[in-house]
Amino acid sequence: METIQSRSGQGRVADAPSGHWVYRALPRGLWPYAQLARWDRPIGWILLLWPCWWSTALAATAHATVGRPLLELLPNPWHLALFLVGAIAMRGAGCTYNDLIDEGIDAQVERTRSRPLPSGQVTRKQAWGFLVAQALVGLAVLLQFNWFTVVLGLASLAVVAIYPFMKRITNWPQFVLGLAFSWGALMGWAATYGSLDVPALLLYAGSILWVIGYDTIYAHQDKEDDAIVGVRSTARLFGKNTELWLYGLYGGALACFAGAFANAIVPMPALAGLLAAGAHMHRQIRTLDIDDPDQCLKLFKSNSVVGWLIFLGLVGGGIWVAVKPLF
Repeated sequence: METIQSRSGQGRVADAPSGHWVYRALPRGLWPYAQLARWDRPIGWILLLWPCWWSTALAATAHATVGRPLLELLPNPWHLALFLVGAIAMRGAGCTYNDLIDEGIDAQVERTRSRPLPSGQVTRKQAWGFLVAQALVGLAVLLQFNWFTVVLGLASLAVVAIYPFMKRITNWPQFVLGLAFSWGALMGWAATYGSLDVPALLLYAGSILWVIGYDTIYAHQDKEDDAIVGVRSTARLFGKNTELWLYGLYGGALACFAGAFANAIVPMPALAGLLAAGAHMHRQIRTLDIDDPDQCLKLFKSNSVVGWLIFLGLVGGGIWVAVKPLF
């Protein structure tokens, strides 16, 4: 296995650049920045994006009535595109910030000690500059929305700022991650209506529970190292009871989503997507082996499928209402 020179000597590469197309497309000098932003690991921004797109689709199909034009029942494509760019930029900024705060911890964890900061590939000053650049892209995206949404988006920074410290003081850092990663569930609705209503709040609550669930699965990869360095997580807290906790978390998420759908009076076909997502969540839990890191990562990534199922269910509901008069 390749080795690199770190500040403290030779370090084993467990989180180094792979053969991903991002690294083939970029000059080698930019590889550390791609690592900081996790550009080669799109699952992070994909999971950040889904609550944004759900909320946008929920707003489009809320109180849908027969006779409305199809385009009014579909998610605003401009909003979807803005959320896509914003999710990529802000996920990258968040990862960079996380690495700056966690440099000392990352140096002690086998999977992360080859990251750019603990391995000395970039300086802290360079990392801060890169963080600011990504945040400015996110700000440029945010300013395209109405002012209520702009203020709401800026408010999320408080949660993002405190998240890296939570693993040091609470067994529930995944809850704070859920607060941050689910913020989009509020943003899509706000971007459409310029306000927040019960459906968006229920969607947000459900997304928080979903994030706690899937990040608990992810955290089981590092539980041994976390125990050594004193990092807390729901994976360590739940332990052998993880399966039971996941049923509660995922079940609560689905209940909140169903409540959001009911309150928004979305078309019934949207529930098909929710049921399919529930079946996928059940399969995750039944398949999970918390002592198999590779499987934990695979199941964590599979939550992108949950995102697609819920989103397509809402879009399908809008299409169903539009074409219903034709039959």
